[in-house]
Amino acid sequence: MKRGKNAEEEAAEGDHDNSTAPAKKGKKGKEPEAPIMYDDPADKMTSKDGRAANMKITSWNVDGLRAWVKKKGLDWVREEAPDVLCLQETKCAEKALPADITSMPEYPHKYWAGSEEKEGYSGVAMLCKTEPLKVTYGIGKEEHDKEGRVITAEFPSFFLVTAYVPNSGRGLVRLDYRKTWDVDFRNYLSDLDKRKPLVLCGDLNVAHEEIDLKNPKGNKKNAGFTPDEREGFSQLLAAGFTDSFRELYPEQAYAYTFWTYMMNARSKNVGWRLDYFLLSSALLSGLCDSKIRNKAMGSDHCPITLHIIV
Repeated sequence: MKRGKNAEEEAAEGDHDNSTAPAKKGKKGKEPEAPIMYDDPADKMTSKDGRAANMKITSWNVDGLRAWVKKKGLDWVREEAPDVLCLQETKCAEKALPADITSMPEYPHKYWAGSEEKEGYSGVAMLCKTEPLKVTYGIGKEEHDKEGRVITAEFPSFFLVTAYVPNSGRGLVRLDYRKTWDVDFRNYLSDLDKRKPLVLCGDLNVAHEEIDLKNPKGNKKNAGFTPDEREGFSQLLAAGFTDSFRELYPEQAYAYTFWTYMMNARSKNVGWRLDYFLLSSALLSGLCDSKIRNKAMGSDHCPITLHIIV
């Protein structure tokens, strides 16, 4: 039996309204149009100025680490073979982590953050082939950090931040909290950026523009596409960060990273782009490619991968 879900989890799965209106039956029983799918192109391994990528980072909201491991998510990870793997919505206390992942020899340096108050809620992880100089948890504010949403790793030339941004919830019950988070998180990132450039990856729980979801008109009052959340993301970009996918593919529609489990949304490609790699301006010249691995199964999100020079 499926356990009950809290408001945020329900919103993450169901309140991003992916529904489409039922097709009206014409007199001649018109066939429904075939869905438009996104075909992830071949990876670009060089920057615009011809330099070769030297870092590969993958991010994936796994919607429950234990279930994802059982669905063979680690097989895909081994095939993708990123230098760093960032996971969100692990929903798993450190003491309950599956041995399949804690014992992975490919990633000897593993870092976990979980909710202090609610087991089976939120949570992020970072698995690294090379040991970071330093790893920190949270953003320095107790009201946010108790939910286990952020890990920051310092490397010689940059910071890597992975985040699971709070969902505003069904009925927007957490929108006010989300607006506070957006300001505090932006300030945290801006302070980091003064020290070293950064890569931010994860489930940022917002579709920024209408091109970033299938049904923008029907979702303007739903979590993930409210004017307040979109403005919060715009302010993050204005603070000096760039959406790597849109930098490379500004007009690409139908490129989504989340599909509700309901109504066969994924097979119809009725989705949202909620997962991102954002880069400090100082790292932009090293951007090679930003990938949406939408064929990878195992969660209601697909993984994303960044090729970059750092």
